[in-house]
Amino acid sequence: MEDEESKNLVKLLQWAANLGITDSPSSTTNENPCPSSSSCLSHTLTVSNFPENGGRGFSALRALTKGKLILRVPKPALITSRRLMEDDHKLSLAVHKHPSLSSIQILSVCLLYEVGKGRNSWWYTYLVNLPRIYDVLAGFGEFERQALQVDDAIWTAEKAASKAESEWKEAKILMEELKFKPQLVSFKAWVWASATVSSRTMHIAWDHAGCLCPVGDLFNYAAPGEESNGFGDVEGCAHASSSLPEGDSTDILVSEKISTNLQRLTDGWFEEGVNSYCFYARENYKKGEQVLLSYGTYTNLELLEHYGFLLNENPNDKVFVSLDPGLYSSSSWPKESQYIHGNGKPSFALLSALRLWATPPHQRRSVGNLAYSGCQLSADNEMSVMKWIINGCHAILKNLPTSMDEDILLLSTINKIQDFNTLNELEKISLAFGREICKFLEASGLQNRKNGGVLSLSVKSKLLMGRWKLSVQWRLRYKRTLVDCISYCEEIISSLSSKKFSSSRTIEHKR
Repeated sequence: MEDEESKNLVKLLQWAANLGITDSPSSTTNENPCPSSSSCLSHTLTVSNFPENGGRGFSALRALTKGKLILRVPKPALITSRRLMEDDHKLSLAVHKHPSLSSIQILSVCLLYEVGKGRNSWWYTYLVNLPRIYDVLAGFGEFERQALQVDDAIWTAEKAASKAESEWKEAKILMEELKFKPQLVSFKAWVWASATVSSRTMHIAWDHAGCLCPVGDLFNYAAPGEESNGFGDVEGCAHASSSLPEGDSTDILVSEKISTNLQRLTDGWFEEGVNSYCFYARENYKKGEQVLLSYGTYTNLELLEHYGFLLNENPNDKVFVSLDPGLYSSSSWPKESQYIHGNGKPSFALLSALRLWATPPHQRRSVGNLAYSGCQLSADNEMSVMKWIINGCHAILKNLPTSMDEDILLLSTINKIQDFNTLNELEKISLAFGREICKFLEASGLQNRKNGGVLSLSVKSKLLMGRWKLSVQWRLRYKRTLVDCISYCEEIISSLSSKKFSSSRTIEHKR
């Protein structure tokens, strides 16, 4: 299987070279492709495997500097629904009879139509290199969804599956009119096609669905760093010389969004001047380092929903805590801005809102400017805020079916099962995870199947276990954020208590 994949990749890189795709930094114009080239990669990038960081991706062939052009994909090599319909009159006529379909649905149908051509497709060399399976939330079954444990995450997964099914039913009429093979009309095929569009397309101005970009879609993901707004220090600005009016809380959020959007544009975009999609180094790279691409700012749940993976360390991850309705009304911060960062620190807006909420109503107006500036209002106020957050985190953790330590054990067991290709390791933790293990065996059809005392992994159970692992990884990261937040808040309380005690001792000494 690996040999076949390697051969397909070699063919893809040669095919791409014939289309003018190149990693040569000097090739900045729409030159004629060179049919004699054996690969489109030889100057800047090479395909490597990164088992712990995304799998197959790009590594630097030499030292690269930030902002340097590293890959160029000419427009004729980009796959769009318009391009596919221009090449096939039958497809174009059929699609135009269904104006209610979205651009994403149309590209998904066009992709499946092209897959149905098999080796007769002009894009065959590219298509055979696409992943066979995506682990996006729309493909999660009931077992994997429930394994997420957190209600909001389960709801997001259910919504993703429901949306995919609804869009499939709408597009199914068109696919049947085009006489798709039965396997290509199936919901499973639709999830694959829509996941391909969701996870691999690049932004283009002329089509909301984006474009598939051969070779350009081999970059693995790098999360944009945490945005610094200058207001993150919970112990800072106690003696601020100036403060923001209440209405400026929205301005802070807008400026953060603008900053984030600007960062999204630093990696690659379509350039009209050279009629190509151009990719640039997002930072300095040493020879051999993985060269990454940022798709934008996503939480781990959003990465699972749209791309089918998550990051163990994601600076853009968020955990929302349930707040009292009265808390929302005590400040002008929107709900979506009040959360805990992936590193365990409360967001600027959450702290600001809680500080106001912990202030007696008749005093809120007088301290509003300080709160909206990110300042502590008093040591007692800050400690009550930290205690409230700690209690909120403990309440969430208490209501989840498993603890963080139990999830670490379960994740370790799943890794062993995947390494040895048998389910025997499950017996060792069956007491702690009996119900969840039974549900896994039931969902994978292995509940009553034994062969010589050994339960082996079928293709179905391997797929299911991979998604189960993602669910456990997600919920473990979620719990770790809450635990880190508790530790962070306890440190703040300890620091403030020490200062308060020291101050009182100083006063007593003066007396």
